[in-house]
Amino acid sequence: MFKINNFLDNDDVNILDKKGAFTVFEYKRDLSVTKDKAMYEYFASQMNVKLKQVMCELSISPVTIQKGSMQWMVGNVNTTTGIKGVGDFFGKSIRGAVTKEAAIKPEYEGDGVIVLEPTYKHIILIDLATWNNSLVLEDGYFLACDSNLKQKLVARNTLSSATLGNEGFFNLGIEGSGVVALESPVPKEELIEIELDNDQVKIDGNFAIAWSKSLKFTVEKSSKSLIGSAASGEGLVNVYRGSGKILMAPIKSEQTMGE
Repeated sequence: MFKINNFLDNDDVNILDKKGAFTVFEYKRDLSVTKDKAMYEYFASQMNVKLKQVMCELSISPVTIQKGSMQWMVGNVNTTTGIKGVGDFFGKSIRGAVTKEAAIKPEYEGDGVIVLEPTYKHIILIDLATWNNSLVLEDGYFLACDSNLKQKLVARNTLSSATLGNEGFFNLGIEGSGVVALESPVPKEELIEIELDNDQVKIDGNFAIAWSKSLKFTVEKSSKSLIGSAASGEGLVNVYRGSGKILMAPIKSEQTMGE
């Protein structure tokens, strides 16, 4: 038995979202700042720059998290690599190499609680039931998910998509029934959701953080002709075709700011 005091019941903690085993919370203020950093921290807080964390209740569901994301745990918690044999090991190693994600993501099960490392990024909880039980992620956004969800490689629809876009040939796909936690450069309130019904959207840059697996994803010239591309001032665009949804940030993420 265990009891956690002065944690989520602390008046400096604000619960932002809860889905399945995951609870997202933030600290309203940094009460441990030093005198020389107080002004900086105050204005950062006023601009919604606040530390956030995720608590995972394993009694609800076992969870898989990004390697190195665990901060502390309490109770009956068992940790595994999630490897189910030699073939599974090689499959996950290949998946990690081509998606820039950790090859082996630790899995936690039991009836205890684990808390993930604090972050200034925004945590987005997505129930895959609202995405037809299938989601594809841009590299670097995965944080955690229910362990029963399947992680698979999703290939670009054309090899030229990766070559032209100077990116990898694969993305990480999540399938099944459960919840996935993403790290986003912007809060949920600013994310744009586009629903396509046998249509298409073209995005100049890696603004999409997730999209339906049912969509065909390619990288193409913004115009069919070189003259047209030059006239529009754009070169290559990410194109999503078909029926499904796209979750898009209105600004570039930190990992693409330098591009």
